[in-house]
Amino acid sequence: MFLLNKILPVLFLPLGVVIILLLYAMMRVKRWPVFAALVILYLAGIPFIGDRLIGSLESPYPAVPPSQVEAADAIVVLGGIFGPPVTEGMLPNVGEAGERLEAGIVLTQLNKAPWLIFTGGRLPWENRSHLEGEDSKAQALARGVPSKKIIVTREVANTADEARAVADLMREHDWHRMILVTTAWHMPRAVLLFKRAGVDCMIFPVDFRCNATRTTGLLDFIPNAGALTNTETALREYYGYWFYSVAGKLSFKK
Repeated sequence: MFLLNKILPVLFLPLGVVIILLLYAMMRVKRWPVFAALVILYLAGIPFIGDRLIGSLESPYPAVPPSQVEAADAIVVLGGIFGPPVTEGMLPNVGEAGERLEAGIVLTQLNKAPWLIFTGGRLPWENRSHLEGEDSKAQALARGVPSKKIIVTREVANTADEARAVADLMREHDWHRMILVTTAWHMPRAVLLFKRAGVDCMIFPVDFRCNATRTTGLLDFIPNAGALTNTETALREYYGYWFYSVAGKLSFKK
């Protein structure tokens, strides 16, 4: 399952396809794979494509003012917040998803729920000595959130694990509704998995990448690294969504 979900999609992302085409061109001494690779790389690297792909994931879940969020039993902040681990005493290495942490703290300070849950992420290649959720907890404590309000889940490796761990907490504490905090483009897959786990969620997306009000211009057709990142991120999310959709149907049939 890990291989299918994490490794195999790389072969179908733009950079993976480009590498395969170039290797084929070198082995067969053919020109058409080179041109095909250039076309794919150009299309994947322009904002006109990248912004629209990432926007298609974000648009179903528009931003919500924290003050307008309804109260719930707990706030769930998904992992992926920190970059590579740092040595003790150093400043935390907050990554691109740091807004998830900020949102969870703000919602807690607004008394939107009595509990703040961080997921205990730890991937094999990260060489972490402790769960990522413990780093999130430390930051929340530093911001004034009481320790008694914070829960770190058991160790998890992906979003499906996070959903199952939170579902177990719901049953243990007899909770009924959660506020789900994650990056906007990750929300469709997260919602799918949390609903499948039986978790009733209110949605609080953060860290939007696409500006839906921006008009199209010449720069939208000039390739850049940011647009390529958006394209690859969006396609990976779509692959993940389709993977879990199919896996869920197969499991249901069994």
